[in-house]
Amino acid sequence: MTSGQNRALIDELYERRAELTEADLRAAAPHIDAGLAALDRGDLRAARPEAGDWVVDTYVKKLILLSFRTHRNAPAQTGAGQPASYDKVPLKFEDWREPDFEKARVRVVPGAVVRHGAHVAPGAVLMPSFVNVGAYIGAGTMIDTWATVGSCAQIGERCHISGGAGIGGVLEPIGDDPVIIEDEVFLGARSEVAEGVRVRRGAVLGMGVFLGRSTPIVDRATGEVTYGEVPENAVVVAGSRTDPRRPGLSLYAAVIVKYADDRTRGKTALNDLVRD
Repeated sequence: MTSGQNRALIDELYERRAELTEADLRAAAPHIDAGLAALDRGDLRAARPEAGDWVVDTYVKKLILLSFRTHRNAPAQTGAGQPASYDKVPLKFEDWREPDFEKARVRVVPGAVVRHGAHVAPGAVLMPSFVNVGAYIGAGTMIDTWATVGSCAQIGERCHISGGAGIGGVLEPIGDDPVIIEDEVFLGARSEVAEGVRVRRGAVLGMGVFLGRSTPIVDRATGEVTYGEVPENAVVVAGSRTDPRRPGLSLYAAVIVKYADDRTRGKTALNDLVRD
């Protein structure tokens, strides 16, 4: 079956997902498994850069959602002393041995949990963290301790997702965009990016910055207010702004205080020693 035929099959199955029979699911399982394997390798992505922008592929979300019908819960084959799991999606590293890690050139610290169908590129470092199915972690990126990367989220190269940061996931509604973090972005500790927000290349988010689609992003220098996208190289901190309808109230806002310079880059530079 060609790629186009496989996509047509998944589209057709998703449209009649409520009425699928056991025979339908058995026939679909090999095609769904092939799609998940392509996600795992990074050959297939929920969104990919193209001509300076991003193209979102809703086929990926349909594929993952259908996999919850074709797969049954099963215990992970974790070793002695490791936490047990019982899930429809196996763990990415469950069957890996030393040659597999050497070939992939990734560093996985004990406590890192990655589901099958998430891609982790060479040079990435996973501290004790969670990466969900459909996510993409770019080369040289660090996912720090207790950070979470949601389903279908796209993280670029040489990023640092600091401790406790949360990257929102999305499977439904089908038409909603995933969170996209471009290359060389620094996310401060306990920050949160959700609801399909895009953080452009080189941006720096300070500790505790929360961004959703409805969060106002205020440029301190110009007063301009935007939503849903952090510009390239913007340095963003948590702030507030007066509610024009109720001057006595202040509401949360993310504030662009400047654009990254050499001094900022020096403070957020990645340490290659932890990646080698």
